[in-house]
Formats: sequence, structure tokens, C-alpha cells
Amino acid sequence: MDPVAAVEAKSARRREERPAAAVERNGVRAVGRYVVGGVLLGIPLLLALFGPLFASGDLSKDAAFTLGGGHLFGTDFVGRDVWNEVLLGGRSVVLVAAVATAATYALAVPIGLLAGMTRSRLLDEVVMRPLDVVLAIPSMLMLLLLASIAPNVLWVLIGIVVLINLPDVIRIARASALSLSARPSVEAMRMQGESWARIAIGYVARAMARTLAADFGTRFTGAIYLVASASFLGVGVSPQASDWAAMVDRNRTGLFIQPWAVALPAMLIIALSVGVNLVFDQWWRGRTEVRG
Repeated sequence: MDPVAAVEAKSARRREERPAAAVERNGVRAVGRYVVGGVLLGIPLLLALFGPLFASGDLSKDAAFTLGGGHLFGTDFVGRDVWNEVLLGGRSVVLVAAVATAATYALAVPIGLLAGMTRSRLLDEVVMRPLDVVLAIPSMLMLLLLASIAPNVLWVLIGIVVLINLPDVIRIARASALSLSARPSVEAMRMQGESWARIAIGYVARAMARTLAADFGTRFTGAIYLVASASFLGVGVSPQASDWAAMVDRNRTGLFIQPWAVALPAMLIIALSVGVNLVFDQWWRGRTEVRG
């Protein structure tokens, strides 16, 4: 018997012999991870998307850094209601991070495919060597350098986040494409006269999905980190705008007087990052187990 077939047969027998109780426990754990991840992800997402619909239009100011006084979570450094600011401040963080991550993959995957499947060493060098220069610059340093010469608008912040993440994603896509393009099935498709576009899009790009999916959760978290850092530094948002990360920066001087003004937006950013990774990892693990 073929050694590979023998290993697969042995694995199949072990799965069949696995006690039903173990399968049930794994299912309960998977559901538990889904529930925890869904709660962590759902709360900040709902607040970011629908919070502005329930926010009060009354922006009158009360005493700064107070608790109670008709305010659910007190007031911030200029006397604005903290809960109202939380309802208004999530959309910029969530939407900018989501748009920046999607734009990064939309640009990086075609470039990585081109570099990984080309047979021209010169083209590969032309594509990849400038990226090495960008990778050598720390992300926060690049953020500060670009922000200092760019206008303070959201679309510029999206472009900065894309530029910082682009080299990493291109390298991952290129490495995956290089590995896949060396498979015998790709050589067979070339010998049959299949076009480059059909091989790249119809086979290699689809096979890259698992690698890119594993990277997506981490990349989205990194985008949240960059957007939050930029907002913390006042880049991309007005210093007085309602924004979760900017709230942390503005209210940190009164942390021990009114902790909710800092803790509430900070917890929402953390929950969003952890929730995305939990839900995405569990979803992909479920797909892998079903295929297995």
C-alpha cells in the first residue's frame, strides 16, 4: 500500500474510534469559543455601527471628570457625557480599520501573485526590493513621518495604514504563490496550455485562501492598533472629535478621578481585537475539520 494512503487510512480509523464523549466535548468547546468571541466582537461592532443612531444631540457640557450627576458613566475632561461619546466614537476606529485591511489585501494579493508566479528574476526583484526598504522602517516611525506631512483627514489615515501593512501581506502572498506554483498540478496545467490568468486566479489564488485567511485576523488587529495609535496621537481625527482612541488620550490625566472615561473606550478596543481573532480562528478551524 502507498505510505501516504496508509497514513490517511490509519488517521481515519482513529477518528472513527474516537469516543463520542470526546467529540461532544470538542463541540461544546467550539460553541463556547464562538459565544465568547461573538460577544467580544458583537458589543463593539454594534456600538460602532448603531451607536450614533442612539446618541444624544445635546452636546452641552457639565463639570469635568465627574461621576453620576445624571450621567451613566460620568463626564470627560471637558464635561461631556462619556456614554454619549462612546456611542459616537466607534465608527471611525472600526470602519477605518476594516476599509484599510480590505484595501491592503486588494492591492497585495495581485502583486504577490505576480511576483510569486513570474519566471522573470528581474521583475521579481523590481517588485520586492522596494518593499524591503519600507519594511526596514518601524511602523510607528513611518506613521509619524507620514502624518506630519499629510492632511488630517480619514482617507489619508487609511492610505497610511495600507502602506504600512502592504509589504508584509505582499511577502506572505508571494511566498504562498511560490510554493503553490511549484506543484506538479500547476506544471501539468502549463503543459496543457492553460493561460497564466487561469492558473493564477483559478488555482493558485484559490489555494492561497487558507494562508491569507490565517493572516487576516492578525492583520485586522494590527490595523486597529495603527488606527488607534494614530487617533491617540491626533492623526486623522480632530483633537475634539468623538473617537475611542482619542478619548483614551484626552482623559488619561483624570484616570484616577474618573476611570470610566479611559477604561470604557479602551476595553471596547481590546474586545474588538480579541473578538475578531477568536471568531475568525474558530470559523476557519470549523471549515478545516469539516473538510478533514
